[in-house]
Amino acid sequence: MKVLIIEDENAAARRLEKLLSEVEPEAEVVQRLDSVEASVLWLKDNPQPDLILLDIHLADGASFEIFEHITITCPIIFTTAYDEYALQAFKVNAVDYLLKPIKTNELAAAIDKYKKVFAHTAPDYSGLLETLRRQEGNNFLRRMLIRFSNSIKLVEMSDAAYFYTKDKITFLVTRSTGKRYPVDYPLDKLEGMLDTSIFFRINRQFIVNVNAIKEMHPYSKSRVKVELDPSIDLETIVSTERSAEFKKWLVGEQV
Repeated sequence: MKVLIIEDENAAARRLEKLLSEVEPEAEVVQRLDSVEASVLWLKDNPQPDLILLDIHLADGASFEIFEHITITCPIIFTTAYDEYALQAFKVNAVDYLLKPIKTNELAAAIDKYKKVFAHTAPDYSGLLETLRRQEGNNFLRRMLIRFSNSIKLVEMSDAAYFYTKDKITFLVTRSTGKRYPVDYPLDKLEGMLDTSIFFRINRQFIVNVNAIKEMHPYSKSRVKVELDPSIDLETIVSTERSAEFKKWLVGEQV
């Protein structure tokens, strides 16, 4: 049995592989991956395994984004650190959902279920993506892997002051250092990945963290001019169509 482990925490991935070797000694872990991007690339270039152990929250976003790029036909055991009540609706869609920290007997039961029910049939994930979107509404991006030069940097979203576009490139600016990094996601994509209680898209060019707003000033046509920290030499004015929602967002109202 060839198994793919997709888990963004090294310790959890190692423990999962150890548990798997105990409950299924003949299982072969073909690869360990930690992000949506790496998973999509690997699945495009390799045959699908017999089974995937898939964490719901990955380094660069929610694992259900993988389904947007790849048609997965092999069985999946989902793992999560979140309360089980949010996952009850998924029980019929995959092999199983295991709540971290995963226990040996729970993994053994899930593997046994895989052998009995799914080993020779292709699961139907057609309804899973929408279910995950609906049930995991608070499944926001927690951190982002950024490639620059010959390095890879991990940035916590709490340290992201704002995102902006310039010359068709999206940049992230950190609160702690004020450094700017290019990112792979356009603002339209980021807007749906970030915690909407913290981040707001003020116009076509900027998504800002509420904690990065230094000052605000009234502007023409009922708009608001925002001063950001770290500062930036670009115009940061809330667009007319977003001004009303922006003011509600500032005080924590649903927008």
